[in-house]
Amino acid sequence: MKEIKSHKDLKVWQESMDFVVKIYDITEHFPSKEAFGLTAQLRRASVSIPSNIAEGAGRKGAKEFSRFLFIALGSLSEVETQLEISQRLGYVAHLDDINNSIYFIRNMLSKLIKSINN
Repeated sequence: MKEIKSHKDLKVWQESMDFVVKIYDITEHFPSKEAFGLTAQLRRASVSIPSNIAEGAGRKGAKEFSRFLFIALGSLSEVETQLEISQRLGYVAHLDDINNSIYFIRNMLSKLIKSINN
C-alpha cells in the first residue's frame, strides 16, 4: 500500500465526512423527542466513522490501522441499522441516496482493509 501523508488524503475519509453532513441534515428533521435517542445515536455513530479512519491512519503499523478501519465498518453498520429503524418509525421516507453512500463507504473500507492486510 502506498504511504499516505494524512488521513485527509484518503477518499474513504473524505466520503465519510460528507456522510456525516448527510446524517446531520437527515436528523435535523427528526422529532424533538428523539434528541437524546435516535438523533444523538445516529450522529455519534456517523462521526465515529471518519474519526476511526483518522485515528487508525495516525497509528503506526498496518495491524492497528486495520483494527480502526474495522471499527469504522462497525459504526457504519450501526448507522445503517438506526436509519432503518428511523424509516420504520416514519422519521425518514427514502433512503436510496444515503444507502448508496453506505454501500460506497463500506466497499472502500473493505478494499482498504484488504490492501493493508496483504
